[in-house]
This record gives sequence, structure tokens and C-alpha cells, in this order.
Amino acid sequence: MNIKSITVIGGRDKTGKKENIEELTISAGEIVGIVGPTGSGKSSIISDIEQIAQADTFSGRRILFDGKVPNRRIRSDPRRKLVAQLSQTMNFLADMTVDDFILLHSKCRGIRANRVKKVIDLANTLTGEPINRDHKLTILSGGQTRSLMVADIALISNSPVVLIDEIENAGIKKKEAIAALTGNGKIVLIVTHDPVLALMTSKRIVMKNGGMDKLILTNQEDMDISRKLNILDNIMLDMREKLRHGEAISNLQLEKIAL
Repeated sequence: MNIKSITVIGGRDKTGKKENIEELTISAGEIVGIVGPTGSGKSSIISDIEQIAQADTFSGRRILFDGKVPNRRIRSDPRRKLVAQLSQTMNFLADMTVDDFILLHSKCRGIRANRVKKVIDLANTLTGEPINRDHKLTILSGGQTRSLMVADIALISNSPVVLIDEIENAGIKKKEAIAALTGNGKIVLIVTHDPVLALMTSKRIVMKNGGMDKLILTNQEDMDISRKLNILDNIMLDMREKLRHGEAISNLQLEKIAL
């Protein structure tokens, strides 16, 4: 289902006070960050979006798609699910191969074409640990799992909205992962404490006391800082992979940094 925008109609914070942001619309292909200290309400807002709340949760928020309330069937039919979520604590419990998982998910989504190779190829551009189609899901590392799920959401899931909940320590290439998702025209909301991810967004919702406190638009200085942080982040990811494979770490890697 194609969605051009999602709108969050503000409700109230933990004290019952009206949220400072009364209405926020996010367009297809846009990345929005959700930031704030622990307990500020970040999980609450993504829960409202995932449930497509209609003033029936504690916050009293309402979620609209293309300015309208989705019908009941869309809210309950898994094949028409509008929201997909990727969390840092996601783990596979099913004892099946990567191949079987992708085929099964494709079938559940009503997709006939075999996309196993495309999903795995994309996943392998996001992680330094190669994923094979005959790997069992239960043996995948955290980085492999998150990479596979990003690729799966990008190529299999037809949900137009993607919620990413604190995947900063997943050991994947963050910039490439976000590009893979937004490149398919999805609306992406990222809950994060990571400046690398936060500064990659077009705007940031600042949560406070359970409510949407303010909206910060990304400026040119933010983008310049994001570029530099991505260089450092990629170097850290490369060093992490070298350590995992018992390779030596060279100081030259740091000396070549030109920020």
C-alpha cells in the first residue's frame, strides 16, 4: 500500500498537559529522529504509531495516513500492515534457514517472486560477517540479524512506515542501512541516542516528560558533523571486524582520517 504521508496528532504528556507539538506530518522518503533522555516517552510514541492509535492509548495521540484514519481492516490484517519495526533486542527463535525465512515471509506478504538472493546480497553490504542462505537464523550474530532484517524490510515488507528502535550498537553500516530503507520510499522514524543516526535525519522530535516537546530541523552544520561522524563510525566498524578475525590494528587507520 502506497502512503504519501503520516500525521501524528498530539495528545498529552505524563502529567496530562497538552503536547507542545500539536500536529506533525512526515512525508514518504523522509527520515525523522526521536530523541530524549530515558523515560522521556520515546517508546510511547513509536508504540502509538505501530498501533495506529486513535486516542485510545494513554497519550491520547491519533495517527493518520494521508490525512485519514485507516480503516479497521488495515489495522488488523497482517498482509496490509502499515508499520514495520526493527529493534536492537530482536532475536530469532525459529530454527529455520535464512532461505526458508525469506521465502516464508514473502509468502505471508503475498509476494510471488523469489527475492532470497537480493535480500541476502543487500544484507551483506551492511555487515562485515557474510550471511549465507543455508545459515540457521539462531546462529546469526546481532549484526547479521539486524542486517538481514533491514534488507528484509527494504525488499520484502510492503509496510510504508518503518520504526527503528535504538539499533546503534548492532554493528552494521548505519548510513547504508538507512539509505536502503528510504530508497524504497518508506517513512523512517529512528529512536536513538546515537549522534551518527540522529544527525542523518531531516528533523528530530525531542521528547520530554512523555510528550513531544519540540521539533529541531536539520541544518547544514548538522549535515557536516554527520559526514565526519560517519567517517569515524565506519573506521570503528572496520576495526571491530579486524579484531573479530584476529587481525592487527594499525595506527595508520587513524592517521589517514581527514576531518
